[in-house]
Amino acid sequence: MTTNVPTQRWRLVPSEQRFILVLGDLIAAILALALALYVWSVVDPSSEFTVSFLRHRIPTWFFFLPFLWIILLVDSYDLRKASKFKNSLRSVAVATAVAAIAYLIVYFTVTSTTLPRLAVGFFVAFVAVLTLLARSIYIKMFTMASNQRRVLIVGAGKAGTALAEVVGEIDPKPFNLLGLIDDDPGKLGTSIAGYTIVGNHTSIPGLIKQQGVTDMILAITNRMNHGMFQTILLAQENGINLSTMAETYESLTSRVPINLLESDWVIRSFLDRPPTTGFYKLFKRLVDITVSLIGTFGLVLLYPFIALLITIDSRGPVIHRQERLGLGGNSYTIYKFRTMKDSADMEKEALVTAVNDRRITRIGRFLRKSHLDELPQLINVLRGEMSLVGPRSERNELVIVFQNTIPFYRARMLVKPGITGWAQIHQPYAETVEETAVKLEYDLYYIKHANLVMDIVILLRTFGSVFGFKGR
Repeated sequence: MTTNVPTQRWRLVPSEQRFILVLGDLIAAILALALALYVWSVVDPSSEFTVSFLRHRIPTWFFFLPFLWIILLVDSYDLRKASKFKNSLRSVAVATAVAAIAYLIVYFTVTSTTLPRLAVGFFVAFVAVLTLLARSIYIKMFTMASNQRRVLIVGAGKAGTALAEVVGEIDPKPFNLLGLIDDDPGKLGTSIAGYTIVGNHTSIPGLIKQQGVTDMILAITNRMNHGMFQTILLAQENGINLSTMAETYESLTSRVPINLLESDWVIRSFLDRPPTTGFYKLFKRLVDITVSLIGTFGLVLLYPFIALLITIDSRGPVIHRQERLGLGGNSYTIYKFRTMKDSADMEKEALVTAVNDRRITRIGRFLRKSHLDELPQLINVLRGEMSLVGPRSERNELVIVFQNTIPFYRARMLVKPGITGWAQIHQPYAETVEETAVKLEYDLYYIKHANLVMDIVILLRTFGSVFGFKGR
């Protein structure tokens, strides 16, 4: 089989796309910094844009503003969010508002002789405009790249159906899905999630030539017949890019497809490659201790005020203790500020509290919205029972229920539970077993791909959730 496969200029994995997105924002921020300094030197009669001006008039911290700007935008580096301009506009607007508030506070509390206040104001204005320009270029560039990817899903069974449904839900589309291939004659011409089953394995060579297919995603869960295998192998030899359903599903959703995995998946994915070893485990613990010590200082300062408000609002203990299962299924006691009318209500908490749950006190609602109710868990982190980042810990009775109904649920206990985590920032609450299964998919993705950069991103996005009062 000889095919004319279009030359592919854009075959970037999500991590590479995210790097380009961050790099574009950083370049925009650096340009904004240079423009701010230049304009400031022009409007200030006593200044001139020279090396001496940069060395003696500008404090060192000012040159770190581009990196602070990136931190403010950290919640927008979800590729699906970044692919829509309105999402980028919203993220830049929020970051600009936070930066403007900080600027006003500084402007009225610090004298101009100790801080280039005007330059900071110019930077905030310029960086917002240039970032939106960079995001527009990114969206056009990767929209064009996505349209160039012309994809066939090979297999229209359970795996192929799940992937087609995921693609159908994403807007804008991650690639141009031409249809599905399946050797079952009864499926030919039928549709899945709006995508047609266009042929069997013998149709692949013709589709590659006629439709300009560039990629094929293998979604065959049963044994592949010899004809299909040979056709796919020849397609790859002729330049077609092949990928598996599982890796594509992960890249599109940041989750692991638990209902489509084989029974030995945990052994192959985790036990052959333990998720927390070497330097990562050491540095993760150092970060846990450092951040927890700083946070505990804040807890000590806030405790008298929070305790007073809880006591005034309702009768009962300030701190609620509850048994949870941690690393390896070992039991430990978790600490939280009480947010319900009494400890009995806290113990009756099922999968999650419902919206406008009547058991929650007035101060408890504020503590949940701001996530301040979880501050005492820093003690668990210092004791090594928890980490800052990891799957949410759960009670033993719920673990028994979930592990009997949700595949691979017990695998969450291969790492320490966390105050926050990959699942928490993507789907903060689960009210049903089905939603709990989705959270597990996020947890397993985190365990599989965990690294320090990922942990830092999760922490930064969690801080954004705190400031945005997104708790419940």
